[in-house]
Amino acid sequence: MKLEFAPSARSTVGLEWEIMLADPVSGDLVGRAPELLAALEAESEEERHTVTGELLTNTIEVTSGIGDSVAHAVDDIANAITAVRSATDPAGIELLSAGSHPFAQWFDQQVTDKTRYHTLIERTQWWGRNMMIWGIHVHIGVEDQRKVFPIINALSAYLPHLQALSASSPFWAGERTGYASNRALVFQQLPTAGLPWPLRDWAQYESYLEDMVRTGVMADATEVRWDIRPAPRWGTIEVRACDGLSTLPELASVAALVQVLVEHFSRLLDEGRPLPELPAWFHRENKWRAARYGLDARVIVDAAGTQRPVREHLAEVLEELAPVAVELGCVREFGNNAVTLENGASYERQLVIANATAGDLVAVVQHLIREFRSGPESSTESA
Repeated sequence: MKLEFAPSARSTVGLEWEIMLADPVSGDLVGRAPELLAALEAESEEERHTVTGELLTNTIEVTSGIGDSVAHAVDDIANAITAVRSATDPAGIELLSAGSHPFAQWFDQQVTDKTRYHTLIERTQWWGRNMMIWGIHVHIGVEDQRKVFPIINALSAYLPHLQALSASSPFWAGERTGYASNRALVFQQLPTAGLPWPLRDWAQYESYLEDMVRTGVMADATEVRWDIRPAPRWGTIEVRACDGLSTLPELASVAALVQVLVEHFSRLLDEGRPLPELPAWFHRENKWRAARYGLDARVIVDAAGTQRPVREHLAEVLEELAPVAVELGCVREFGNNAVTLENGASYERQLVIANATAGDLVAVVQHLIREFRSGPESSTESA
């Protein structure tokens, strides 16, 4: 199977953000996207951003255009949110973002009436219906198809760092899970989801796709749901490992980290230097640790099995790659990852609220609604 990788400008940025619709009083999800989307989709046709539906009717997804910087793409997302609010505020609907809703139940949710979604649910059954998960996707342009899998394989070692920074699903269907990112482990139950296979080059990827299509696993490349994957249509590498970021500044900071890492690895390839890689079994363990412990995880950082606290290792990465952020024009966004390390990721802030309110998950939802409007609250402020 031959698959073209579209031409793309190097290190350009595209963003996708899945957003929940909720009742402003009860905090529960509301399946009202279909009544809003016709007008919102039409209005976005002339804009750089888009507003679309998702698997469940309680979700709206906003996407940016192709940004020549993180700030450019984030501006698109901000404009999309403004457009969505112009419809949701008069309708009495609130917006929030996290990897999971703290207390909503899967059996109360409706699947969007599209063939592709019904087909997915028919095949995956209970696991598919349980996909009450929300995430962000970061696309970074890659100018040479030959770079795609070397960069994916190197970038996979940083998926636990990204997963820990974005972790925002400590509750599931009303229960405290003990995980920072329960979403990460739920999502990988779908066929073709989870960590990418350690493929060496584009030819191996085409061979993989041919096998999957021939055996009926998928219809085409869009059904590859890896935590990090090629996006051939756009000419990008797409990182999908992150929970839904709870605020726009956090979305920007994680996008900047992905952009800087991709550019860093691209430069190493330009210099003819080999990219660092970890054995697949270390990637699997790192994913579980980041899902379980979030920013308190100890992750395996090299092929020798060296283990480091992810907060400490990430702080070193931020310092080491700061010059790349300067050249890419994302210093502020990149630097805000240090703010997350200091003030806590969304899962930590949610747990502070739950602990302060005797486990009141409605209070946690109201906290997420406030954060989506105003930006992250520090753990100290939340307490």
